[in-house]
Amino acid sequence: MRVTEEWGDAIEAFLLGQVAAGKAASSRKSWAQHLGHLAKNVYTGPWAVTTDDVAGYMASMNWAQETRRGRRNTFEAFYAWAVATGRTPSSPVDHIARVKPSDPRPRPVPDSIYLAALARADEDERLWIDLAAEHGLRRAEVAVIGSRDIVPTLLGHDLIVHSKGGKVREVPLTRAMAEALLARAEEQGKGYLFRGEDDGHVSPQWVGKRVARLLGDPWTMHKLRHRAATRFWVAAEGDAYVVADLMGWANINMVKVYVYLPNDRKRAIVEGASRVGARLAPVT
Repeated sequence: MRVTEEWGDAIEAFLLGQVAAGKAASSRKSWAQHLGHLAKNVYTGPWAVTTDDVAGYMASMNWAQETRRGRRNTFEAFYAWAVATGRTPSSPVDHIARVKPSDPRPRPVPDSIYLAALARADEDERLWIDLAAEHGLRRAEVAVIGSRDIVPTLLGHDLIVHSKGGKVREVPLTRAMAEALLARAEEQGKGYLFRGEDDGHVSPQWVGKRVARLLGDPWTMHKLRHRAATRFWVAAEGDAYVVADLMGWANINMVKVYVYLPNDRKRAIVEGASRVGARLAPVT
């Protein structure tokens, strides 16, 4: 089902405004997908949409909490723009309650699942898996790696990672990953390392789908980032700032969302606090 011309023009104008504001292409693509899906399911023009229309649409979708939160944020931004530019007098999203962030539930992919996926993977898939599991990259960040993003340093090679919102960070590459990416760059020449039909590079959705298929339900490429964050945290001896820097987070509280506190630490705390591990105070 295609969106109507009225919806298409509205979405295009909104996205043009985001280009003018310097918003990242990855963000604009997500907004286009969110708004396009809304347009196909409300059966009315964008300026005739009511609060009940948006609420009914959102209620009918079996989304995860963070997906629901992201969609509402997109609709809020779209209609705030529409009000500001005189396209509609009010936003139908204003009276829809904000969606709270989901409670932190880190679920790093277990080593047995990770290693089994590597054994089944082809050359590209092995790189994608380890870029997520050992370097903390998102699927969208993996998809757009270019030959110029591999940079030499005094200690080896770093990867310039093009992140959400147009942000950039540098992540040190393991020796094995640096050699593999440099070999791929030499073989293919300048440009994207993983080429496809999504503006010249492979689609992030396709990357995520192939990795998820190798991992098996319920594991996803995103859960490999949980694994990376947890292992970074252990290797950094609990230095949350280092973990946040490697993972590309502006908010250090994201550590709580991704890092699964190893059971051996929690067990040591419980044992140490027990009557066997610590002397009890005398009863008076």
